[in-house]
Amino acid sequence: MPRLTPTDWQTQVKVFEKFGCKFVRQKGDHLIFRCEGARRPVVIPKYDEIPVTIIRRNMRTAGMTREQYFELLEQI
Repeated sequence: MPRLTPTDWQTQVKVFEKFGCKFVRQKGDHLIFRCEGARRPVVIPKYDEIPVTIIRRNMRTAGMTREQYFELLEQI
């Protein structure tokens, strides 16, 4: 399994939209997405490089596995 690496915010938006999350609103530099079955929203900051910790936290919030993440990342 490959390592999670930092990516830009546009890539993260594409991955989570392909997973089924819907854009709800934006507050400042943070994009707020709703995912079905998630207890709280997924927040993607508009950073040039999003740290792995934020990516992992958003994956856990959305209920996405590492395998699903890498499959969606390959599709982009």
